[in-house]
Amino acid sequence: MVLEIANERLVIDPGSLTSPVDGMENVKTVVITHEHADHWTPQQLARIIDTNPDVRILGTEATAAAALHADIATPVEVVHAGDRVVIGPFGLEFVGGEHAIIHSSIPRIHNVGVLVNEQFYYPGDSFALPGKQIDVLAAPASAPWMKMSETMDFILEVKPRLVVQAHEMVNSQYGNDLMTARMQWSAEQVGGEHRWLQPGDSIDIA
Repeated sequence: MVLEIANERLVIDPGSLTSPVDGMENVKTVVITHEHADHWTPQQLARIIDTNPDVRILGTEATAAAALHADIATPVEVVHAGDRVVIGPFGLEFVGGEHAIIHSSIPRIHNVGVLVNEQFYYPGDSFALPGKQIDVLAAPASAPWMKMSETMDFILEVKPRLVVQAHEMVNSQYGNDLMTARMQWSAEQVGGEHRWLQPGDSIDIA
């Protein structure tokens, strides 16, 4: 997911299920919510750093350790829930702290949601609430750690103006159609709208 303000870019979770981030210029910062491969890979970070050698990368302690082990040229700056960082035009506030439970047999890891300019919120792999009214919510549509009713309730509680569908790559086309309809319904209940962006799509959220 890429946010752009005045031709400067913030990249969130460039992972293994997203398109290769090749040749993207003016990336000021990368936020990685947690260490799972669908949220970052060494190859994706290397592509970004090659084009943007001064980029700052923010993530959890485990992500920073994994990036160091992978010999990533730019170290990951560790952030925790409650931290605030300003980089270029992006005011970042970190929320939550823990990944949602996948199963009792799988240890929980750290996860930080990110609130950008008090307007756009992406929770990573959690349903942590942003703690304030926001305009745009990137809501997860599918994952081993969630069910559809949880995403619907999340949207109803956050009450955003716009819901952007995210984290949907493990769905079949039928599953995405089903989830899209439920997320759209939930957004409409709170007076908002829903968009499912395809790779390469963009919208103005100002």
